[in-house]
Amino acid sequence: MSSDSGSQTPGPKGIMTFHPTAEEFQNFSRYIAYMEYQGAHQAGLAKVVPPKDWKPRKSYDDIDDLVIPAPIQQVMTGQSGLFTQYNIQKKPMTVREFRKTANSDKFCSPRYADFEELERKYWKKVTFNPPIYGADVNGTLYDPDVTVWNIGKLNTILDTVEHANGITIEGVNTPYLYFGMWKTTFAWHTEDMDLYSINYLHFGAPKSWYCVPPEQGKKMERLAQGFFPGSHQNCEAFLRHKMTLISPSILRKYGIPFEKITQEPGEFMVTFPYSYHAGFNHGFNCAESTNFATERWIEYGKQAMLCTCRKDMVKISMDLFVKNYQPDRYEQWLAGRDTGPIDHSRPTPEAKEFLGEEQGKDCISKEPYGAELNTQVERKRSENMYIFMLVEGGNKISD
Repeated sequence: MSSDSGSQTPGPKGIMTFHPTAEEFQNFSRYIAYMEYQGAHQAGLAKVVPPKDWKPRKSYDDIDDLVIPAPIQQVMTGQSGLFTQYNIQKKPMTVREFRKTANSDKFCSPRYADFEELERKYWKKVTFNPPIYGADVNGTLYDPDVTVWNIGKLNTILDTVEHANGITIEGVNTPYLYFGMWKTTFAWHTEDMDLYSINYLHFGAPKSWYCVPPEQGKKMERLAQGFFPGSHQNCEAFLRHKMTLISPSILRKYGIPFEKITQEPGEFMVTFPYSYHAGFNHGFNCAESTNFATERWIEYGKQAMLCTCRKDMVKISMDLFVKNYQPDRYEQWLAGRDTGPIDHSRPTPEAKEFLGEEQGKDCISKEPYGAELNTQVERKRSENMYIFMLVEGGNKISD
């Protein structure tokens, strides 16, 4: 499956797939800016296929003894397209043990002819035989000498916090590994502080994603609040708990535009700020992910709705970012007056090099003024359509 839509109301663009050249692949932040210049952020999710010669690791034959410290069994309850996920922590497992379990008759993938058949089986069997997810494993599988698109060394403005203060948040500004099996799930959520995320599928079975465009985020929240009123009453930001699963049929029925795409081994997925996404693994696999930021994220971080009912939720003070990147608004920010609507269509300010002088001022034009990369881009349209105030734990479980 490349990109497909399940909504009668198409968004401005579908999920885009990028094929950078080796030269274009050298500068991560510049390429993200180029993707936004092309409008990739409007769908909330994009795929990047790296150059053929690029490899993050020479071999994966030596990771069998790697320990997954806290595998979780994902118990899904609910019916009729509305589900709540509960995670039961299991004893530590090695990758060898996890792979053997994932490929066993009890947990292995069913036979299927195409993605549509597998997707139907996922939603039909989502509450049966709870799978085990090797999620939130602190570490990386990149070889130390890999400098290009190294998930542990992206060098974006999010690293400002670590460089200035020596503070790290596991899985947010450090990489996490995720060992999946058939039917393991990441429920609907946006990233911590509505950051960007990047996910690389090292090996194994594909991973399928669903995504709601950021401009439809409030509508998605209202739908979830209506279906899960008890959860919403207990916590305004309950979707950050990553326990809520809503099927495509429900989204379609209630007019929530969404896209879906399948990530193959060796491919990157990038999620953009305030993009609700969810998905599942087709079988045994391993992915690596982390968060990152651009200047455009700062507005999202300033307005992110945070969970206050759990102590392990990530909260980042935005003071440092406003002071460094929006100094003319810093006093207003401190006074609580620097708020306003976010234009989800605008690319990040770093994209101005791809725009003409006038267009670059507001970063809203998509016309091909200025320098343009030679990358191949596939556009998939919808067929239907101070510093850290609190840093405790991670609560990721979010590919």
